[in-house]
Amino acid sequence: MANIASRKNNLVPIVESILDLDPMMRFAAIIDLRGNISEAIMKEGKTSLKSQKEEEHFCKQVAIRRRIRKHYDKSLGPVDYVHIERRRVTQIVLYPKRKTVYVTMEPAMDIGRKLEIIREIKKKTSGL
Repeated sequence: MANIASRKNNLVPIVESILDLDPMMRFAAIIDLRGNISEAIMKEGKTSLKSQKEEEHFCKQVAIRRRIRKHYDKSLGPVDYVHIERRRVTQIVLYPKRKTVYVTMEPAMDIGRKLEIIREIKKKTSGL
Protein backbone atom coordinates (compact mmCIF):
# COMPACT_ATOMS: atom_id res chain seq x y z
CA MET A 1 0.00 0.00 0.00
CA ALA A 2 2.81 2.43 0.82
CA ASN A 3 4.28 1.75 -2.60
CA ILE A 4 1.09 2.99 -4.33
CA ALA A 5 1.03 6.12 -2.16
CA SER A 6 4.69 6.87 -2.83
CA ARG A 7 4.20 6.43 -6.59
CA LYS A 8 1.27 8.84 -6.51
CA ASN A 9 3.28 11.38 -4.49
CA ASN A 10 6.04 11.11 -7.08
CA LEU A 11 3.58 12.49 -9.65
CA VAL A 12 3.16 15.82 -7.84
CA PRO A 13 6.59 17.20 -8.88
CA ILE A 14 5.95 16.14 -12.49
CA VAL A 15 2.55 17.87 -12.59
CA GLU A 16 3.99 20.98 -10.90
CA SER A 17 6.89 21.09 -13.37
CA ILE A 18 4.43 20.90 -16.28
CA LEU A 19 2.46 23.85 -14.91
CA ASP A 20 5.72 25.78 -14.42
CA LEU A 21 6.57 25.51 -18.14
CA ASP A 22 4.68 28.70 -18.98
CA PRO A 23 2.58 31.33 -17.19
CA MET A 24 -0.29 30.57 -19.60
CA MET A 25 -0.61 26.95 -18.42
CA ARG A 26 -3.91 26.36 -16.60
CA PHE A 27 -4.26 22.73 -15.52
CA ALA A 28 -2.29 19.49 -15.63
CA ALA A 29 -3.41 15.95 -14.82
CA ILE A 30 -1.96 12.47 -14.99
CA ILE A 31 -4.65 9.89 -15.64
CA ASP A 32 -4.44 6.10 -15.42
CA LEU A 33 -5.52 3.88 -18.30
CA ARG A 34 -9.03 3.51 -16.82
CA GLY A 35 -9.52 7.27 -16.71
CA ASN A 36 -8.98 7.77 -12.98
CA ILE A 37 -7.10 10.92 -12.04
CA SER A 38 -3.78 9.92 -10.46
CA GLU A 39 -2.75 13.54 -9.86
CA ALA A 40 -4.17 16.87 -11.00
CA ILE A 41 -3.37 20.48 -10.17
CA MET A 42 -5.04 23.72 -11.25
CA LYS A 43 -2.47 26.50 -11.57
CA GLU A 44 -2.63 29.01 -8.77
CA GLY A 45 -4.69 32.04 -9.74
CA LYS A 46 -6.65 30.14 -12.43
CA THR A 47 -10.23 28.99 -12.07
CA SER A 48 -11.57 25.78 -13.51
CA LEU A 49 -13.87 26.03 -16.51
CA LYS A 50 -15.46 22.70 -15.48
CA SER A 51 -16.84 21.38 -12.21
CA GLN A 52 -14.95 18.56 -10.46
CA LYS A 53 -17.60 16.09 -11.63
CA GLU A 54 -17.25 17.31 -15.24
CA GLU A 55 -13.45 17.06 -14.94
CA GLU A 56 -13.67 13.45 -13.71
CA HIS A 57 -16.11 12.57 -16.50
CA PHE A 58 -13.84 14.20 -19.08
CA CYS A 59 -10.88 12.13 -17.82
CA LYS A 60 -12.92 8.92 -18.17
CA GLN A 61 -13.70 9.96 -21.76
CA VAL A 62 -10.00 10.62 -22.43
CA ALA A 63 -9.27 6.98 -21.48
CA ILE A 64 -12.04 5.70 -23.76
CA ARG A 65 -10.76 7.80 -26.68
CA ARG A 66 -7.24 6.50 -26.06
CA ARG A 67 -8.47 2.90 -26.40
CA ILE A 68 -10.37 3.79 -29.59
CA ARG A 69 -7.32 5.51 -31.11
CA LYS A 70 -5.13 2.51 -30.21
CA HIS A 71 -7.26 0.43 -32.57
CA TYR A 72 -5.70 2.35 -35.48
CA ASP A 73 -2.07 2.15 -34.30
CA LYS A 74 -1.23 -0.74 -36.62
CA SER A 75 -2.44 0.99 -39.78
CA LEU A 76 -1.78 4.66 -38.95
CA GLY A 77 0.90 4.49 -36.26
CA PRO A 78 0.55 5.44 -32.61
CA VAL A 79 -0.84 8.82 -31.57
CA ASP A 80 1.85 11.37 -30.78
CA TYR A 81 -0.51 13.81 -29.05
CA VAL A 82 -4.01 15.24 -29.38
CA HIS A 83 -4.42 19.01 -29.65
CA ILE A 84 -7.83 20.62 -29.26
CA GLU A 85 -8.38 24.34 -29.74
CA ARG A 86 -11.49 25.77 -28.11
CA ARG A 87 -12.51 29.41 -27.78
CA ARG A 88 -11.82 29.49 -24.05
CA VAL A 89 -9.04 26.91 -23.64
CA THR A 90 -6.47 24.77 -25.45
CA GLN A 91 -6.48 21.10 -24.45
CA ILE A 92 -3.53 18.77 -25.06
CA VAL A 93 -3.51 15.01 -24.40
CA LEU A 94 -0.32 12.94 -24.52
CA TYR A 95 0.03 9.17 -24.24
CA PRO A 96 3.04 7.87 -22.33
CA LYS A 97 3.02 4.05 -21.97
CA ARG A 98 1.01 3.53 -18.77
CA LYS A 99 -0.54 6.94 -18.10
CA THR A 100 -2.27 9.71 -20.00
CA VAL A 101 -1.26 13.34 -19.55
CA TYR A 102 -3.93 16.00 -19.97
CA VAL A 103 -3.10 19.71 -19.85
CA THR A 104 -4.92 22.92 -20.57
CA MET A 105 -3.51 26.32 -21.44
CA GLU A 106 -4.71 29.71 -22.54
CA PRO A 107 -5.76 29.64 -26.22
CA ALA A 108 -3.94 32.92 -26.92
CA MET A 109 -0.58 31.17 -26.53
CA ASP A 110 1.47 31.09 -29.75
CA ILE A 111 1.26 27.75 -31.61
CA GLY A 112 5.06 27.47 -31.73
CA ARG A 113 5.18 27.81 -27.96
CA LYS A 114 2.45 25.17 -27.58
CA LEU A 115 4.55 22.75 -29.62
CA GLU A 116 7.62 23.49 -27.45
CA ILE A 117 5.54 22.73 -24.35
CA ILE A 118 4.34 19.45 -25.87
CA ARG A 119 7.98 18.42 -26.46
CA GLU A 120 8.90 19.36 -22.89
CA ILE A 121 5.95 17.44 -21.43
CA LYS A 122 6.94 14.37 -23.46
CA LYS A 123 10.44 14.53 -21.94
CA LYS A 124 9.10 14.95 -18.40
CA THR A 125 6.60 12.08 -18.71
CA SER A 126 8.47 9.56 -20.87
CA GLY A 127 8.86 7.18 -17.92
CA LEU A 128 5.16 7.05 -17.05
